[in-house]
Amino acid sequence: MKLLSVNVGEERVMQNAKKVGKTGIYKLPASHPVAVTRYGLEGDAICDVENHGGVDQAVYLYGAADYAWWAEALQKETSPGLFGENLTLSDMESAAYFVGDRFHIGGVILEATSPRIPCITLARRMEDNSIVKRFLEAERPGIYCRVIQEGSVQAGENVGYERYAGERISLIEMMRDFQKPDMSEKALRRFLAAPIALRAWEHKEALLWERHGKRA
Repeated sequence: MKLLSVNVGEERVMQNAKKVGKTGIYKLPASHPVAVTRYGLEGDAICDVENHGGVDQAVYLYGAADYAWWAEALQKETSPGLFGENLTLSDMESAAYFVGDRFHIGGVILEATSPRIPCITLARRMEDNSIVKRFLEAERPGIYCRVIQEGSVQAGENVGYERYAGERISLIEMMRDFQKPDMSEKALRRFLAAPIALRAWEHKEALLWERHGKRA
């Protein structure tokens, strides 16, 4: 795999979107190395901090294979950063990956934590109110990652892949569970055993207590 593009977004006003009224989803490719910290890419705006960003959703990846599918489905040209991803990777189809899988780019190590769940911000960005439903149905969510090792990245670098050896929960399983959650104790404990994003972990832990009277 190759890193095709490193994308950074400045804060912009967005009408008729979330209550914060601002977004960093409009990302443009950078022509220089960009520092990657545990909180994300240097200079990249995170406006809706309640639902985005943080150490477990610090970097968002999207793949060229998924973009090719969308170009056909939407009958329009796509380009890196369109879906608000930080890093655009060649040969990556997000449905094939699992929580805990790692990506090595130079000295940077990223660990998959969750799929992207679409919201009104994406609809406004794409100027298409149907895109939220279509994004869920397409099951090409991209990958949110935490930063295991900081460093810098630049377009053109090789991307290494490391398969997670623990509890295997696919990003698509997480995406489907978001829409129709399995409340059984077994299912909840499976999710809690995997390195899922903190927001999701806290939610699953609360459900375990609420439904089954047990702690993780």
